[in-house]
Amino acid sequence: MSKSPTGPRFSRAELESYRNKTVPDVIGPGVRLLFVGINPGLWTAATQTHFAHPTNRFYPAIYRAGVTGYEVSRERGFTADDHRHLRERGVGITNLVERATARAAELSAAELRSGATVLSEKVRHWRPRVVAVVGITAYRTAFRRPGASSGLQRESLEGAELWVVPNPSGLNAHETIDTLTVWYEKVAKAAGLAPEIR
Repeated sequence: MSKSPTGPRFSRAELESYRNKTVPDVIGPGVRLLFVGINPGLWTAATQTHFAHPTNRFYPAIYRAGVTGYEVSRERGFTADDHRHLRERGVGITNLVERATARAAELSAAELRSGATVLSEKVRHWRPRVVAVVGITAYRTAFRRPGASSGLQRESLEGAELWVVPNPSGLNAHETIDTLTVWYEKVAKAAGLAPEIR
């Protein structure tokens, strides 16, 4: 790993060494909005920071949506203050599948479906008001809902409103920070999160 003014830089070999590693959930008592990624990418595993790839738009979008009071720096990695801020805001982050891969397409349908079961257990334990799965394709497979569309789902998840919102990955060319912000505003409002005053 090398350092630059904008954060760490990894060689392909270094990133590959993080394959199948895990990243701890950001979750705690009082969580109201639980974002659910598909699985950690190699950058996320390397930095131990969810949605960490430099092209990922998650943190800019949730900041613009008023979910956070500042834009978390995915380049430097989570700090204790970042964890505290998210928890104080009632925001949690987890994944359907724990193991890191270079691409979500490397996951099997069985892994995603098993992940949906584990997610249900987490939701039953932590009782968020809203669960927002980021990625319609993974959601359809994990929850056996091949015809599902983005937005609020008809079924709840262990009593929580279940939403599917667009994936903020830079690979998702259909979305921009502006369109992601609109979606994240919707789930934040549903969870009862007052927009952070900036």
